[in-house]
Amino acid sequence: MGYRIAVVGATGLVGQEMLKILHERNIPISEIYAFASARSEGTYVEFGNEKIKVEKATTEGISKAEFALFSIGEEISLELAPEIAKKGTIIIDNSNAFRMDPEVPLVIPEINSEDLKNHKNIIANPNCSTIQMLVALYPLHKKWKLSKIFVATYQSVSGKGKEAIDGLLKETEYFVQTKEFTSTAFPYPIAFNLIPHIDSFELENYSREEMKMVRETHKILHDPTIKISPTCVRVPVLRGHSEVINAEFEKEFSLEEVFKTLSNAPGVKILDEPSNKVYPMPIYCDGKDEVFVGRIRKDLFNPKALNMWVVADNIRKGAALNAVQILECLIKK
Repeated sequence: MGYRIAVVGATGLVGQEMLKILHERNIPISEIYAFASARSEGTYVEFGNEKIKVEKATTEGISKAEFALFSIGEEISLELAPEIAKKGTIIIDNSNAFRMDPEVPLVIPEINSEDLKNHKNIIANPNCSTIQMLVALYPLHKKWKLSKIFVATYQSVSGKGKEAIDGLLKETEYFVQTKEFTSTAFPYPIAFNLIPHIDSFELENYSREEMKMVRETHKILHDPTIKISPTCVRVPVLRGHSEVINAEFEKEFSLEEVFKTLSNAPGVKILDEPSNKVYPMPIYCDGKDEVFVGRIRKDLFNPKALNMWVVADNIRKGAALNAVQILECLIKK
């Protein structure tokens, strides 16, 4: 038995990764479809050893599938997904279009897969930064209950797409050669620079990216009382997001308990031997499924708080893998 599955946005970084992971994880598939914008129509994408012809994303075309993994942008998701869902196709959407819709489950399978039972054919994939933060924190939250989170993200350019990756490589080359290069992906040069600005700014000068982490955490954990203070920064890294997290809990804990809890947590891998120079770095997480946690230590002044360094492949667990894991949960159910 197999399922008819569509990848919408199949020519993008996340769409290609979705196809790769669907094949790697041996999802039972009878038909695989690839959809993208009109400019990619007629091109081909890889699915294992196969080449799949890309079709223009339309309601009629995507409705052929039983499940559709969307990574085609908020505007097109809002335009196409509701009509496709009405026709019976179950959509797992990677954009921000439906994340805060009270009728749409926002799911990280390691945390709240039970929320899937209430879906109405649209399920939202959380933001990449939220996913890796909560995969690391949720096992600790279950034991000691989170009260506050201070988080600073160091987000790679791949979060902005292939154009941003190509831009960083070209900009670095030009920088070394002392040539001028104008970035089209970011408001300032990103090579050898940091930009504390991701997405647009909202109230109180918090960026939309920062507020996603706040709102999504509250929704996923079903707890709006957790205080969250985020700062999101774009860094000149090709792939893999990193986060500094200071988490305060309602109860005290020992570091031994923290290590034991995280070592048994789904989707988490501890890399924490600083004396041997062992700690997570984006260069080592590329292509990996896990959320890597290291530099775990107690806050110097608060016995109920913990510092940690969390790194994950934002294209994989931060987007494509999480969507496929949601699909796996739906198939099992």
